[in-house]
Amino acid sequence: MPGELREPDLLPRARCQAIFDQVASAARALGIRDVEASLAAGNSALTRFANNAIHQNVAERSTQVSVRVQMEGRTARATTNRLTPASMREVVEEAAALAKMQDQDGELLPMADGVASPEPARWFEATARVTPADRAHAVAEAIRLVETAGQTAAGIYATSESVQAILNTHGVFGYHTETMAQFSITAMAADSSGWAKGSMCSHQDLDTPAMARSAAHKAKQSRGPVEAPPGSYTVILEPAAVLDLVGQMFFDFSATAVRDGRSFLRDRAGVKLFGENITIYDDACHALQAGAPFDGEGVPRRKLALVDRGRAHALPYCRQAAHQAGVPPTGHGFPLPNEYGEAPLNIVIAGGETTLEQMIASTDRGVLVTRLWYIREVDPYEKIMTGMTRDGTFRIEGGRVVGGIRNFRFNQSLVELLNNVEALSPSVRASGEEAFDMVVPAMKVRDFHFTEVTRF
Repeated sequence: MPGELREPDLLPRARCQAIFDQVASAARALGIRDVEASLAAGNSALTRFANNAIHQNVAERSTQVSVRVQMEGRTARATTNRLTPASMREVVEEAAALAKMQDQDGELLPMADGVASPEPARWFEATARVTPADRAHAVAEAIRLVETAGQTAAGIYATSESVQAILNTHGVFGYHTETMAQFSITAMAADSSGWAKGSMCSHQDLDTPAMARSAAHKAKQSRGPVEAPPGSYTVILEPAAVLDLVGQMFFDFSATAVRDGRSFLRDRAGVKLFGENITIYDDACHALQAGAPFDGEGVPRRKLALVDRGRAHALPYCRQAAHQAGVPPTGHGFPLPNEYGEAPLNIVIAGGETTLEQMIASTDRGVLVTRLWYIREVDPYEKIMTGMTRDGTFRIEGGRVVGGIRNFRFNQSLVELLNNVEALSPSVRASGEEAFDMVVPAMKVRDFHFTEVTRF
């Protein structure tokens, strides 16, 4: 359901403008015309549980102003969490002092001009007003479901509301409000475990009982795991596993990274890298996405087709990279100064129509993977990654799940993996531990390389 375009009390637009006016005034007093302020405020709370009991409830309220000045081809940034007029003067003076110590940057552009950004409605009053008792009630029900299965539950339930704004003396004024709810649960049995995690802008869209039941079912279904030999298997990766593994490549989708020779996409522009069934785009306004619709300089984020039917198609460009290439910026730049340039942060992998159950039923011999962890890069050009399975790894025989298996370590090229996808489920918003949240499908992949059995 859609959220509301609201201005939370913690940092309304008028307050952002008033703070920026103080920043701009302090900059003018120092003879500085070009200044930018990034403002952020948030209320967050977290309920943590373990051993079938809540053991921690914490809450935090934070506000921050980060000021960047630009003068004579130099730029620098300073940050404060105090919002008094005196603090605004001090942070501008600090940024100016730092800028004077920098070398001139011949590639530094004038600050961005103001352009209207889209305003996706991602603030939900009910989520902003969730109480510790509300979270405790949801956690208690999740614990009850796991405990009934004879298992032990641990995890977190977090809720938050946030405001992000950016203003500069060239007319930029980006403003975004958002709420977020996140739930994670691990169900532990004697020799097995199950896991589930999710996040949504509205806590009412977060089905915590369903996640608890899923984690408990996986722990039960994987008990008494047997050891299977390493080798190449047909693997069904649930969305969280797809996110954490495939998510390792998206910081390479960057014009700056390609230019600097640190992306696997160098010399591969327009090349067909993956299978025909792989289409990936970046869309800040997608209904299942989250985050601000503007980048670190206030440029509106454009929807980009990163991969079109297997072919490397478009790259994100920050303003500096776009100027050098003679193309428009795409709104994916990080706050300046930085050395990374840009990256897509609202990934959507187009899905298919095959359900997870249908993937399993069509597999004569394979492995079902709930999640992956401890993922590290082995080969940056072929994007060979290593890591391990965890919290629910299952044998598939004759089109059905027949039990748990010991966890594997894998060595797998992402280029090869995305050429070997045989089926895709509908895409969902997924959460993991190794990459940021994305909208991704489950994938059935042939010839996935498991190199050894782990010791747990």
